[in-house]
Amino acid sequence: MTAARAQPVLYLVVCAAPPTRAIHQLVELLQRDGWTVCVIATPTAASWLDTAALAEQTGQPVRYEYKHPDDPDVLPHADAIVIAPATFNTVNKWAAGISDTFALGILNEALGLRLPIVVAPHAKASLAAHPAFQDGLNRLAGCGVTLLENELLKGLDDADATSTFNWSPLLDELTAHRPWPHVHQRPP
Repeated sequence: MTAARAQPVLYLVVCAAPPTRAIHQLVELLQRDGWTVCVIATPTAASWLDTAALAEQTGQPVRYEYKHPDDPDVLPHADAIVIAPATFNTVNKWAAGISDTFALGILNEALGLRLPIVVAPHAKASLAAHPAFQDGLNRLAGCGVTLLENELLKGLDDADATSTFNWSPLLDELTAHRPWPHVHQRPP
């Protein structure tokens, strides 16, 4: 008999966009909200992150590459997944079922496992206007993925995106649809 976990596990999939540089702030908010956070980054996002500091903050290694088949799994199983920021490239590849990075492999498996998934898209207006982006978002929504509004469409520009990315809708969405009774509600 396995012991129940004290906190639910959230995989935080991080893509390479300006808010990535402030992802430690989101990790802190999620931890305060009662989550065990495991950061999974796209390869480019990993090169932007202080992976050692994030591993220390979360108590989990930051994963961005597939493991060798003989290596043990080092992350606990996820109860839910958040993709923030979710870039044009990742959304389009994920919607097409491409698994050419560890992050995309996790996302594709999560769809098959029907895990709760919340996506915080972040694409500049010129990319968000591309028909493939909206088609990808629609396809993911049709699979049960919860989509938040694209932050950049609210008027942010790349220079501002790190300091002004609004994590609140993501936290509110996780709180509103939390199926785990043993997790505390967010403090006011």
